[in-house]
Amino acid sequence: MITATNVKQQIFSLEDYMQNPPEHTEWVNGQLIEKNGMTFKHSVTQSRLDYFWRSYVRSIEQGGEVVTEAACRTNKQGRRPDIAYITREMIEQYGEFEVLPQSFPLIAEIASPTDTVEDFFAKAKEYLDSGCQEVWLILPENKLIFVITESQKLCFGAGEVVSTQVMLPGFSVAVDELLG
Repeated sequence: MITATNVKQQIFSLEDYMQNPPEHTEWVNGQLIEKNGMTFKHSVTQSRLDYFWRSYVRSIEQGGEVVTEAACRTNKQGRRPDIAYITREMIEQYGEFEVLPQSFPLIAEIASPTDTVEDFFAKAKEYLDSGCQEVWLILPENKLIFVITESQKLCFGAGEVVSTQVMLPGFSVAVDELLG
């Protein structure tokens, strides 16, 4: 059955999304997709990493901003990473934007129950192919964090310390502290 919502999704273009992205949505494969499936654990993890990255950026006086659920464009889609870091230089280049016209340089995605493993890792590749330099894929239920760059794929688990590889040099946090 075609509803008004379905029709809207079918005619909402990537250009429309870039101009006025509806809250809590991504533009994927030609359709608006509502981001859902956020659990309490997902929300806590997002809040903690946002705090840790933001505090670190301020402590090293590097500039830039840490944001949550901010829209960006990849080569194919309109996305809203759970957490992202944007450099001072990119803020100066793009100013205040509705949708960043490329991937953020550092992105973290937190797995929710609705995510499939293949889609989760495909999203990391999509970000990297679109200007991102480092992606953190976080699986709170399994206490695992994958850090992926163009040249490496690392996995950190309980009892280990995860660190950035390209962006925010020197940042690290215990997996247990982040995923409690």
